[in-house]
Amino acid sequence: MSENNPIRVFVTHVFDESDDYIRVFEFLESVDRFYYVNVSKPENIPSGGGVEAIKDELIEQIKAAEAFVVVAGAYENKGDLVSYMMDVAEANSIGMIAIRPFGGMTETPETIVERVAEHVEWNAREIVDAIKRQGRGEETARWEVLDFPGFDADGKIE
Repeated sequence: MSENNPIRVFVTHVFDESDDYIRVFEFLESVDRFYYVNVSKPENIPSGGGVEAIKDELIEQIKAAEAFVVVAGAYENKGDLVSYMMDVAEANSIGMIAIRPFGGMTETPETIVERVAEHVEWNAREIVDAIKRQGRGEETARWEVLDFPGFDADGKIE
C-alpha cells in the first residue's frame, strides 16, 4: 500500500454522515503513511427509484471496496439496510470489520459480531491494522512500546 496504490475502504452509512462515520475517517487520517480512498458516498442518495435504486447505489459503492467497516450506530438506525450492506460485502468476499460503539456504553449487536472477521476498539492503530489485514491480507507485526518516566533501557535514571 502506497500513495500510488491506496486501499479502498467502505464505511457503513445510511446516506448521512453520522458522528461515527466521520470519526472513522478522523482516526484513519491520524495514522502516518496509511493511504486509503473512501469509496462510501453517503451524499449519493438516489433521487428516485425507491428501495431498488438505494440498493443499486450501495452495491456499486461496496463492490469498489477492499475493506468494509461496520459502525454500530448505522445498525441502530437502519439495521435492515446495514444487514443488506453486509450481505453485499459477503457476496463479494470483502473483509468486514466492526468497530465497537463509541464511548463503551453499549455493546456491538451480536448479529454484527457473528458476521465480521474482526471486531475492534476505537483505536486508530487497531482499525488500520484490521483494514490492512482484511483488505490486502497484510500482517502488521508491530510491537507496542511503553515509556516509563524516570527509566531508560539501563534502568532507573538517577
